[in-house]
Amino acid sequence: MRVVFMGTPEFSVPTLTEIVSAGHEVVAVYTRAPKPAGRGQEERKSPVHLAAEGFGIPVFTPKSLKGEAEQIIFASHGAEVGVVVAYGLLLPKPVLDAPEFGCLNLHGSLLPRWRGAAPIQRAVMAGDRETGVMVMQMDEGLDTGPVALIDMIPIGPDMTAGELHDQMMRVGADLMGRALAALERGSLDFKPQPEEGAIYAKKIEKAEARIDWSRPADEVHNHIRGLSPFPGAWFELELGGKPVRIKALRSTLGQGAGAPGTLLDNLTIACGSGAVRLTQLQREGKGAMDAATFLRGAGTLPPTVS
Repeated sequence: MRVVFMGTPEFSVPTLTEIVSAGHEVVAVYTRAPKPAGRGQEERKSPVHLAAEGFGIPVFTPKSLKGEAEQIIFASHGAEVGVVVAYGLLLPKPVLDAPEFGCLNLHGSLLPRWRGAAPIQRAVMAGDRETGVMVMQMDEGLDTGPVALIDMIPIGPDMTAGELHDQMMRVGADLMGRALAALERGSLDFKPQPEEGAIYAKKIEKAEARIDWSRPADEVHNHIRGLSPFPGAWFELELGGKPVRIKALRSTLGQGAGAPGTLLDNLTIACGSGAVRLTQLQREGKGAMDAATFLRGAGTLPPTVS
């Protein structure tokens, strides 16, 4: 099939690769424009941009698709279907309607639960025990279109958002491949989403990342793993007479009790109820390390964290 692919981060790359490997003709790739990054602030192309160049596919990086000129260019590709995976720009109706079969979106949740920007992180932060990846027909709403295919994914009790992300992008690539094969055969059927159970996965804000030790231990644990590895749930620990920001990257539920923020033993920290044991941390300006390595380098720890 003639496909226009639209995506930006690493999450999108396996799906693009699957589509190309299946023999479909990707006539254009749309991705976010290069952004300054790193110490030198040199413009850095998105992972999808780099992958598309590797495949020899023309790349388009408009700042918006709301203008008539960009919409005419999009329609000129003559695509039979658009495939959208974490693109990052809103698609107006003329763009959604331009391909013969519309635009298919790969979404990382069990819709209508966790519509929106951060479904993977929000599912883990909420303590969900399962999620999934879906292929849906895009409409003008926010992840409100009818769904064609679903693959379920269990969320283990200590699974991080990063681990779920990596599993989901592999499962999702295969699912989209199956969706395009079914569409080519004329056998891709869609069912409307139920409105009951709709929850929005709003973008993760910086202010959310700080750990609140007054919350119950299971909520603190879910918060830590839901923000791991990015942006990283953090707390402050006094080392060498000054507060140091520490990211908690992995944790388990621990034993013991005390006032919230009390250091019990082996990096077990009391919460509002119960305790959490930190198993992987990252000190400001350093790489991730396990708890034993962190303790060897930290010296004497204070009685509490904040």
